[in-house]
Amino acid sequence: MSRRSHSSSSKSSPSPHESNMTQAGAETLVKGNIEEYARMMKKMVNNKEFSDLKFLIGPGRKAVYAHRCLLSARCAVFKAMFADKAGNVEKDVPLVLSDMSPEIFITMLEFIYTNCVTLSSKNAIDVLATSLEYGLDDLRDLCVDYMEENLTSTNACDVMQAAVTYNQNDLKEKTMGFIEDNSGDVFKSKSFQEISEDTLVSILRSSRLSMDELELYRAVKEWATVNSVVNGRKVHEVAREAVKHIRLPLLSAEELTGLEDESKKDSFMPVGSFAYAWKLHALKQGEKENILSIRRRGTSPRDHHKYLTDQNSK
Repeated sequence: MSRRSHSSSSKSSPSPHESNMTQAGAETLVKGNIEEYARMMKKMVNNKEFSDLKFLIGPGRKAVYAHRCLLSARCAVFKAMFADKAGNVEKDVPLVLSDMSPEIFITMLEFIYTNCVTLSSKNAIDVLATSLEYGLDDLRDLCVDYMEENLTSTNACDVMQAAVTYNQNDLKEKTMGFIEDNSGDVFKSKSFQEISEDTLVSILRSSRLSMDELELYRAVKEWATVNSVVNGRKVHEVAREAVKHIRLPLLSAEELTGLEDESKKDSFMPVGSFAYAWKLHALKQGEKENILSIRRRGTSPRDHHKYLTDQNSK
C-alpha cells in the first residue's frame, strides 16, 4: 500500500500543520495590552496639545479640549453635531455646553478615548444621564452595572429615582429587590425623603417590602411632611397618589381608629380608604383582586389577618 493511500484511510482530521495550511492567508485579530492602551489614551483627555476642538462647559465656561476625529468616530451625537457645523468647527471657535458639568463631561471623554470610565457614588447617576443623552450605550451599561453592584441603604433611593427617571427597567428591578430586602433601613435614609412621588408609588406597589404597614404609613407621612415644606403645598396634596397604596385593611381596628382621628386634622388619608378598610373588617374577608387587602412580606400578624390574603398566595 502506498504512503498516500495509507494516509488517507487512517486519518479522520487534518494535522495542525495541514489545518494551518488550509487557513493560510486568513486574518487573525491579535490583541495587545488593552489596559496599557487605555492608560496612554487617557493622557489625551482634555489635552490641549494637538487638539482641534475646544468646548466651554458649564455656567463657568470651563475650557475642555478634545479631538474631533475621536469624538465623531466614537459618538454619533458628536458626529452629527460636527456635520451640522460643517467646516466651522475650529479650535478658535469653541462649542458651548452650558448645561453640562465639566467633571461629568470629562468623565464621558474618558470613556470615549479609553473605553473605560472612572465612576463613584457621586457621579454615576449623572454619567448615566449623560450616556443616554449622547447615545453611548456601552457607557450606560457600565453605569448600570456599577450602581447595581454598589447598592446600599443610603443610596438605594437615589438609584431607584434614576431608574424611574431614565426608564432603566433592569436597574429598577435590581434596586427594587434590594429595597424589599432592606426596607427599614432604606426608608430611614435621607435619600428616601428626596424621591419623587412617582418613585415612591413604584416602591409602595410591592408586596415584598419587609416593613409593617403602620411603619410604612409613618414613613410616607414623614416623606409628605418634608416635601410639603419644600414644595409649599399641603401634606395631603403632596402625597395624593402615594397614600392610595397604603394598605389600611392590614391594620387592626384600634390602629385604624387612631389614624382616622389623626387624618381628620390634616386630611392625609382619603375618607374612602378608611371606608374600604372598615368594610373588610366588617365583612371579615379580603378581596383577592384588590392588592390593598394582601399582606406584604413584612406585615406583622394581627388577629383579623386570617380573613385576608397573604402575598405569597397571590
